Amino acid sequence: MIHPLSDCKSSNVPLSTNVWQFCVVFPGAKIGEHCNICANVLIENEVTIGNNVTVKSGVQLWDGVTLEDNVCIGPNVTFTNDLFPRSKNPDWELKRTVVRKGASVGANATILAGITIGEDAMIGAGSVVTKDVPADEVWVGNPARFLREV
Repeated sequence: MIHPLSDCKSSNVPLSTNVWQFCVVFPGAKIGEHCNICANVLIENEVTIGNNVTVKSGVQLWDGVTLEDNVCIGPNVTFTNDLFPRSKNPDWELKRTVVRKGASVGANATILAGITIGEDAMIGAGSVVTKDVPADEVWVGNPARFLREV
């Protein structure tokens, strides 16, 4: 179901996935089965979303972000795709970010460009992730650090 108040240009959204109001989905975005894309989400062209993924309100998924199956992204999580952002930078280099299968990212967390969050890992609300997070670990804080195993 694609809400009539969303702007979904992608033909890669299956009928089993919900895209709620005020979302913008670019033509090249790929979204899997049984996903829930909540209100006010932006998804750029070079974004891949697996099956059974939840993206809560206020999230922007920029080019280079991949969310594997069963990922949960909390409200207002911020992803980046440029480590040295400048307007009109001719040397801009896309950095890819991957959130592996089953991982969860808490509300208002910030994920720097080029990071991989491992399978079933959990990122605490408000954390700032500046380096890769191994599978099955909970990371919290600014900068995010290992807290415990899941």
